[in-house]
Amino acid sequence: MSDMDRSRAFLKDVKRLIIKVGTAVVTRNDGRLALGRLGALCEQIKELNSLGYEVILVTSGAVGLGRQRLRYRKLINSSFADLQKPQVEIDGKACAAVGQNSLMALYDTLFIQLDVTSAQLLVTDNDFRDKEFRKQLSETVTSLLSLKVVPILNENDAVSTRKAPYEDSSGIFWDNDSLSALLALELKADLLVLLSDVEGLYSGPPSDPNSKLIHTYIKEKHQCEITFGDKSRVGRGGMTAKVKAAVNAAYAGIPVVITSGYAPENIIKVLKGQRIGTLFHQDAHLLAPVNEVDARQMAVAARESSRRLQALSSQDRKKILLDVADALEANEKLISAENEADVAAAQLAGYEKPLVARLALKPGKIKSLANSIRVLANMEDPIGCLLKRTEIADGLILEKTSSPLGVLLIVFESRPDALVQIASLAIRSGNGLLLKGGKEAKRSNAILHKVITEAIPETVGGKLIGLVTTREEIPDLLKLDDVIDLVIPRGSNKLVSQIKSSTKIPVLGHADGICHVYLDKSAKMDVAKQIVFDVKLDYPAACNAMETLLVHKDLMHTSALNELIVDLRTEGVTLYGGPRASSELNIPEARSFHHEYSSLACTIEFVDDVYAAIDHIHKHGRQVCTFTLIKPCLSVIIPTPQIAHTDCIIAEDQEVVEVFLRQVDSAAVFHNASTRFCDGARFGLGAEVGISTSRIHARGPVGVEGLLTTRWILKGSGQVVDGDKGVVYTHKDLPIES
Repeated sequence: MSDMDRSRAFLKDVKRLIIKVGTAVVTRNDGRLALGRLGALCEQIKELNSLGYEVILVTSGAVGLGRQRLRYRKLINSSFADLQKPQVEIDGKACAAVGQNSLMALYDTLFIQLDVTSAQLLVTDNDFRDKEFRKQLSETVTSLLSLKVVPILNENDAVSTRKAPYEDSSGIFWDNDSLSALLALELKADLLVLLSDVEGLYSGPPSDPNSKLIHTYIKEKHQCEITFGDKSRVGRGGMTAKVKAAVNAAYAGIPVVITSGYAPENIIKVLKGQRIGTLFHQDAHLLAPVNEVDARQMAVAARESSRRLQALSSQDRKKILLDVADALEANEKLISAENEADVAAAQLAGYEKPLVARLALKPGKIKSLANSIRVLANMEDPIGCLLKRTEIADGLILEKTSSPLGVLLIVFESRPDALVQIASLAIRSGNGLLLKGGKEAKRSNAILHKVITEAIPETVGGKLIGLVTTREEIPDLLKLDDVIDLVIPRGSNKLVSQIKSSTKIPVLGHADGICHVYLDKSAKMDVAKQIVFDVKLDYPAACNAMETLLVHKDLMHTSALNELIVDLRTEGVTLYGGPRASSELNIPEARSFHHEYSSLACTIEFVDDVYAAIDHIHKHGRQVCTFTLIKPCLSVIIPTPQIAHTDCIIAEDQEVVEVFLRQVDSAAVFHNASTRFCDGARFGLGAEVGISTSRIHARGPVGVEGLLTTRWILKGSGQVVDGDKGVVYTHKDLPIES
């Protein structure tokens, strides 16, 4: 969980809050109840209740639900002749009466499952004209809250005397948004949360790619800038009504947050101070971050800088990389000091040893990184390479050339050296870059970013590489499919899965690296020992380290295998077994074949032959995630795409080797070689942005080539199509001229 955003630090003092849930959140597009969203809402209220918060719920949805039910009842009771007659709209007050009963019954059922008691309070605008009613309402709600009961309020539309338009001259309230704002004042709430079907207030319609999410609403600035879209698909007001209610409450002293009711944890995230949704506060002009650069501006600036970079000569681009390498070495002491501070903080915070190991920049690492950048600089310029030449027709020549992708967003965890590799590859490939590292490497990433960008000449601009500093900016960036061209996540399975499910931008990357080594009966055991030791001991935290050793069944009781197992234990490796190996070797059974240890531990399992090994790799070279949506009622198992990272066979039987190399469907497949070789630098790529197990344009270690696309350039002398009447197509391949 990220640190509380400084503009929302006041939320730590919130005790009483009102949550207003709109019709678009309560119901689906077909008018039926959205059970998953309601269940998640009730779960959050249960958790808040147990944490000592006083929660008041204002809910819409009764009219829509009642209309859906009455339409269905009318349909099944109608004759064919009745259906031929013009259909009269069902009375809204009848809909409200039927729907209110059904809605409360559902809330009651859901809360009972969570051991929470709820109570219904229906009000009308006329009620609030009576001072005694207001006093009694406050006393009743206070009494309910003291008993840990959740009051659920709604306008009693069944008996309301108001007519459309709903915002009448009385000005008391005119929909459930304004009702919730009124109740926030009457009941002295500390916070009002308005749940919507979008993530907050945007500068324009949320469907418009140019619209920006406004994190902190400043009335003087935003009231003239915002363009509202259509009203709610089902309710009365939509975002216009929410903003008006939010402004009224905020300027009366009640902070308001508008956020999505579709995300299952948003209310809790709001109370933890996370920068989601839109905050309304009477001191908003003081709370908003100073000189904040939003996600779109950062991405656009990176694209503009990348175009200036591409316009430079090959020699000038090479010089930038050489200058970056020199700058890193010149600032080695400063970089090491900041990195040591990060490592010390991570150890103090109790981070796991594999993460701390990935975080540390060991002695000699800066020099090694600088040398890798120099290797990259001296490679052939990848931009504008002629890949194919074709004569389309006489005098009409088509050329296919290499071209930068545009703007890359890289989200990575733990390893600050990844920032250097990624930045150097972006410069070499002519791409703009946005980087988001883990908070555990905050100081290391900041100093590395500063050193690298200061080495970029002003003719290009340091904004070529933007550093994203908070996790809350990531959702905004993931929406920018019009200015960001590729996302590359480097980290946990959870990180990659979340990013893939949150963006329309193409995603290239891998999550957990579950690498296998298959030890065939034809293997030379001295070769096997040195490979197995390397893949497990050289760097256990690496994604290309071995997690599972598959052994041919004929080696089960051999002295050579026993010796290998003893030697692994002597080196400190903890061994777990599959069902067969745990029984035969008397070792603990592995909890899952899908587990990535990232430490001195691995799983051993016996297989019948190479085909069984291949089947095991295809089945278990991926993760399976289980998400519980409505505890304890509903769980969904969602398999992630097959990861298929790097797998190796140790064998001398060439027929077996060919079967393995041909049939194992992984990003990298090795014979008699350590999986640790699966690395951009070791492959001669100079560096890598990561190892891709995606099945798009790049797979395995991704270097410069993986960050390029192609362009077509057509050179003619006045030719026109004119219905193809005067064109004789030749489509003849021409030699690529240097």
